[in-house]
Amino acid sequence: MAKQSSSSSSPFDPSISNPRARNHCQTLVLIFLIFFLPIIISLFLYQPLSFNPAPLPHDYSYEATITIPTKHNKILELTERIGDGFLEGPEDLAYESETRYLYTGCADGWIKRINLVDDGKFEVENWVRIGEHSRPLGVVLGLKGELIVADAYEGLLKVNPDKTIELLTKEAEGVKFGLTDCLDVANDGTIYFTDASYKYNLENYMLDTLEGRPYGRLMSFNLSTNQTVVLVRDLYFANGVSMAPDQNSLIFCETPLRRCKRYHIQGEKKGTVENFVENLPGLPDNIRYDGESHYWIALLTEKRPALWDVIFKYPILRKILYIIEQFVTVPKSMKNSGVLSVTLDGQPVALYSDPALDLTTSGLKIGNFLYYGSLYKSYISRIDLTKIEATHDE
Repeated sequence: MAKQSSSSSSPFDPSISNPRARNHCQTLVLIFLIFFLPIIISLFLYQPLSFNPAPLPHDYSYEATITIPTKHNKILELTERIGDGFLEGPEDLAYESETRYLYTGCADGWIKRINLVDDGKFEVENWVRIGEHSRPLGVVLGLKGELIVADAYEGLLKVNPDKTIELLTKEAEGVKFGLTDCLDVANDGTIYFTDASYKYNLENYMLDTLEGRPYGRLMSFNLSTNQTVVLVRDLYFANGVSMAPDQNSLIFCETPLRRCKRYHIQGEKKGTVENFVENLPGLPDNIRYDGESHYWIALLTEKRPALWDVIFKYPILRKILYIIEQFVTVPKSMKNSGVLSVTLDGQPVALYSDPALDLTTSGLKIGNFLYYGSLYKSYISRIDLTKIEATHDE
């Protein structure tokens, strides 16, 4: 009985009779050689010493997203621009009700303020420049008219009414702040703030997210004793901070985990942390209390299951992205940003978003208006909530 010989054919073998099939195979091989083979080789040859992606914590839910009762998903149609062209990346907002000044920190190192007295005019003033190489992020008013600033590079600062600047703190437990981010002030004058990542600075904040390791900290600073205390360690990109109205606790955000937690400052639960709201529909940045029984959480971008979940389930994919970024810029798909309002116990109320909106970093309700900031845009946005309620109910 004769044996039937078999042999594997190369995609470039002229014996393949169908020219279309042969060309298709050749194309696939070329794609592999051009795009995928260098990546595979890089995984073995290029071993970044400082970037070591890890799985997200076991309690993180990849699939789940909370149900939001009311959604307004076309807010740009009714958005008004304030200070257009004069505000470079107005990241956070602080409002002084007596003078009706709105303060914000910009990418050019300036603290600017906008006069809201003459509604519709919105004069922008270059108030104080922190420094040429500074990047003021979080801003909040203190108890004596001063402005407390979380500067990404300089640390925690105080800007006095006479415009003098004081450095309050820039390290804790011998570890310098890598990215001083958000803050709030309690009624007793204590400043609560976050160091988003002691490893990565602002330019490399995406690496902190991709690495998936907890380099963030929640801290307090006492103006009387000049003491900095680390309250919570091992946080995943610690971000927004907002005091609870009863002053017994505060809420802080962890951006990549899509959640906010409550830290108990005093009472029976003093020093403990518990969940406030989880499975947000996007990545949280700043959070602000409005004095009317609601918190407003800015969402940098929506959660995109097809992309986000796959990347974060498999650390090897994040390592590949990191390696590719060393040679080419990988597009960052961020869209459908907005602001979410929740109750005092973390129950979602309404989401204000838009498919064309990205990198919303703060939301502040003043009267009937919602003001929101951005990391890169050249203006502050404002929407009239009474109008949007009437035209975009879902």
